[in-house]
Amino acid sequence: MSNTEIEPLLDSAAPGYDTVHDPSYDSPPDALHSGFQNKLPEAPSHRKALNWSSAYILVISRVIGSGVFATPGSIVKSTGSIGLTLLLWLVGTILAACGMAVSMEFGCMLPRSGGDKVYLEYAYRRPKFLASTLIAVQAVLLGFTASNSIIFAKYILFAFNIEPTEYQHKALAVGLLTLITIVHGCFLKTGIWIQNILGWVKIFLIMAMSLTGIWVILLRPYDESMSESDRVVTNNPFAWDTLWEGSNWSWSLISTSIFKIFYSYAGLNNVNNVLNEVKDPIKTVKTVCPAGLLTAGALYFLANISYFLVVPLDEIKNSGELVAGLLFERLFGAHVGRVLFPLAIAISAAGNVMVVTFALARVNQEIARQGFLPWSHLLSSSRPFNSPLGGLLVHYIPSILVISLPPQGDVYNFILDVEGYPGQIFALAITVGLLIVRRREPFLHRPFKAWTWAIWLRIVVCIALLAAPFFPPPDRKGDVHFFYATYAIVGAGVILFGIVYWYIWTVLLPRWGNYQLEEEKGVLEDGTGITKLVRSYRIT
Repeated sequence: MSNTEIEPLLDSAAPGYDTVHDPSYDSPPDALHSGFQNKLPEAPSHRKALNWSSAYILVISRVIGSGVFATPGSIVKSTGSIGLTLLLWLVGTILAACGMAVSMEFGCMLPRSGGDKVYLEYAYRRPKFLASTLIAVQAVLLGFTASNSIIFAKYILFAFNIEPTEYQHKALAVGLLTLITIVHGCFLKTGIWIQNILGWVKIFLIMAMSLTGIWVILLRPYDESMSESDRVVTNNPFAWDTLWEGSNWSWSLISTSIFKIFYSYAGLNNVNNVLNEVKDPIKTVKTVCPAGLLTAGALYFLANISYFLVVPLDEIKNSGELVAGLLFERLFGAHVGRVLFPLAIAISAAGNVMVVTFALARVNQEIARQGFLPWSHLLSSSRPFNSPLGGLLVHYIPSILVISLPPQGDVYNFILDVEGYPGQIFALAITVGLLIVRRREPFLHRPFKAWTWAIWLRIVVCIALLAAPFFPPPDRKGDVHFFYATYAIVGAGVILFGIVYWYIWTVLLPRWGNYQLEEEKGVLEDGTGITKLVRSYRIT
């Protein structure tokens, strides 16, 4: 005989939702024909606050952040030529579409908040709790919003022609993130309204920037009588004999460039993180994500062409994160170009920080809801402002540390690389997981089905990108002043730490303590449905 003593270990809650089961989220009867008893995650009921327009802004404002304003300089520095740079942007766009298709199939199949966390848990049910633990570790250690905060500070200071101290630069970035956290935590509707406004401002800004190249070609013909300072461009940078000049075909450097392009497209599945709050989630996923990709892809290519038409190649390579500032300064002069447009770029970066913070806070709450964060009873509560204050705090702390602790210099590019490497590990796991679910549950209802070629292409590219950092570039240096594979070692170390933590927490300690972890439903004081992780002790 055995006696079972239940002791609450960790408890958590959905972000202010009651766990009222919606039968529409159950698998159809045909799914049972696969021989696997399927049960989709419960979808908590919630007042739908996001319409199609808000969902589109949530996607496009996440996608169009600092990437197109800040990464082209380092990408060109790595590739060495205009031709290879544009080729990589084309390849990156196609691969982004592949990843988007995978997320769309999962999102339409499992229409609830949580995004990648939900998909990994559903695909990989064994070993128990491993997928959830890895997502939790990644959310805590790498779920920061540092890069766009850094870009905000750089462009604000660039606009006012200030040479900042390291303390001033970091203080401005920290101040932005702190303000946004307070707004989203205490003024939920106001935060949504502000990020919608900033999203449309951002779209207008990048459209203006992207069209400058056409404006240069059509309205500013080159005249030999023009002084050197008045000439924006002195030759055709797209001539075939110079297009590929200086190309660096090192796979190690190409891979870091592709990581940065992926970063520029990150967020195409941002709406998947908050589907509990979206009206008509399946239809929204099927239309908003492709609309975001088409918008961003067209604007990115036009923006890069504008850079190459207006700013000399050597200046782009040495521009760091300020290439967009140089573009506007050369086009519109020291006053308008150096002040107004960099300020607009800073606002764009701030809008990106807002939507990322909004979405990741809810992902953190989904993690806490299942008991994978300490103090999850507190972190899961939506009191007192009906907002995910706990999830915001989990997002805020690592972001502040990443902004404050590392020295200035190449920290921006290093952050992107460190974020990108584990991101590819998860991308590979999610893509393979989709094939697993298809084989395990072939009759499961799929309102959208990803293209098979896109799935396999993404798998091959993910494997290639994961191997790339360990192939040394010609000078054995990466695009930052570290050992060329440092970012891969750090990123893989985070995943390894998660696996070790999972083994100790769910295997080793239960074995020593003669108990096992089980899930138990409960309700918080505010009426929110929860899932508790409890220890079940066995007494023989």
